[in-house]
Parts: sequence; structure tokens; C-alpha cells
Amino acid sequence: MIRPILRVAFAALTAAISTGVAAQETTLRVVSAFAENTEYVKKLEVLIRKLNAEGKGVLQLNFIGGPKAMPPFEVGKAVQSGVVDIGMATGAFYTNIMPEADALKLTQVSMQEQRKNGAVDLINKIWNEKAGMQYIGRVIEYTPFHLYLNKKIDKPDLTGLKIRVTPVYRDFFAALGATVITTPPGEVYTALERGVVDGYGWPIQGIFDANWQEKTKYRVDPGFYSAEVSLVMNLGKWKSLSQPQRDLLMRQMIASEAENDSWKALNETDTKRQAQAGIQVITFDAATSKQYVDKAYNVAWDSMFKASPQYGPQMRKLFSK
Repeated sequence: MIRPILRVAFAALTAAISTGVAAQETTLRVVSAFAENTEYVKKLEVLIRKLNAEGKGVLQLNFIGGPKAMPPFEVGKAVQSGVVDIGMATGAFYTNIMPEADALKLTQVSMQEQRKNGAVDLINKIWNEKAGMQYIGRVIEYTPFHLYLNKKIDKPDLTGLKIRVTPVYRDFFAALGATVITTPPGEVYTALERGVVDGYGWPIQGIFDANWQEKTKYRVDPGFYSAEVSLVMNLGKWKSLSQPQRDLLMRQMIASEAENDSWKALNETDTKRQAQAGIQVITFDAATSKQYVDKAYNVAWDSMFKASPQYGPQMRKLFSK
């Protein structure tokens, strides 16, 4: 009689332990502001696979999808409200929550340096306070934006040209005299084809994803700013994680950031592809090129100081070379 009772007790204890272990595992819902075929999402999926392999029984990430699952400009609000746990987006997509998000494009030092010099600490202070978010880390680095045109220019003057913009470079192109037009990415090809716009801003890579090279004649060098796509997390959810869960998430994020040099090779590949596609490069003399890039940063920081007089100067100090 004793042995059956012991077996039942042991089975009950084992079940309780198993249930306890299972209960400790947390699954976080992840959504992307970018489509699944982009390099950004491909890198996210690598991070998710590695974390899920290491995090069995501790932490798992469930990728819900990209814009088909949620409109890009709603990702920030969805993270803030807890509709999803983690969002992959660029800060320019959630400036409706806080203007400081747009300053992430102005970083001129690596994520490793930002984690050392206090920049990430400042980001999280602001993100926690103003958005109810925790900044997890950066998915893309070392990738400048460029101006792409269908009409040739010989100086940085866009007077009379209609340029498709996002919030990232709206102020800069407007300061160069452009008429700025906002359209969803899916409408850019048609806008170029019909002459609704004469050009657009975009990073050095990615124009082939939507076949924009077919309607693009020129790229203006040098590039400016740094394309930024990062992971942000609902602050309440972050606080609910155990220390081992937080450590796992950050360990995988920092390991992913350590491989961000790979973007440089992708940039070179797309630069060659653009040349092969017949896209010509417009360049200026050294002094004009410096003025062009300096203007890009000065215009952006001036806007940031007006929008965030408290944090703008602090961010510039830590983000700049």
C-alpha cells in the first residue's frame, strides 16, 4: 500500500515542479514596422531564433509579423499601450508619442560606445519617462540616408523639386528648398512613374525591395544621418520579467549589435547594384559636401532642441563624435 501512495505522491510532486517550470517561461509578442522581406526583419528573425533556442523554459519571442499585422505608424502606440510587448521600428515612426525618438537617427557613435558613454542610459530615462517604453537595442547601424533624384542637380539646392519624405529628413530637404510630400512607401514607385515626385530620401540599401531603381536616375553623395531601426519594449512588461529573463534578452541583443558591422558589407553590395542598375552618382566638391552634411545635422538638432529643450542638448553631447 505504501509504494502506490509514494508513486502517486511522487507523480504529483513531479507534475507540480513541471508546472512551476512551465509557468516561469514567458512569451513576448513581437511586431515589426517593416515588411518580412527586408534585411531588418531578417536580422530580427536571427535574433529570435538564437534567443528562443537558449531561452527554452525561460523566455521566448513570438514574431507576429510586419505591416500586414499592424500599420507601421501604430507600432509605437501598440508597444506603449501593451497591445504588443516588443516593437521593431524607427524612432521617426513614433514621434507622435515623443519628439526625442527622432534623435536616434543622429547618432554618430556605435552602440557599443553608446552603452559605455551613458547614451543608452539617457535614452531609457527619456523613453521610460515619456513613453512608458524600455529601449532594448539597435538592429541597424552604419547605414546612411541618401537623396535619390530623377533630375540632375549641381549644388545642394532643391528649389522647384518635389521630394517624397518621411519625418526623418523632412526638415532637411525643406531647408534645401524642396517641396516635401509624404506618401506611404508602397506608393513611391507610382509617384515616381507619374512625376508626382522628383525624388525621395532612403538609406543606401533597400531601394531594390520595391523596385525603385527602375524609376531612379541619380543618387546624391555623401550620405547623412544613420538609418535607425531598434527594438523597444513595453515598460510594464519589462519590469515584470525576472532578472534571468532580462539578462537573456539583453545578452542576445548586445550579441546581435556586435555583428552590426555586417551592414557595411550590405551597403557596399547595394551601392554596386545601384551602379549596375544605371543610377548615376552626383557629388559636390569637398567644401560643399561638408556644408551639405553639416546642414543636415544642424537642421535636425535645431528642430530637436525646440521640441525637447530639456533633453536635446544632452542627447547631442552623447550621440555626436
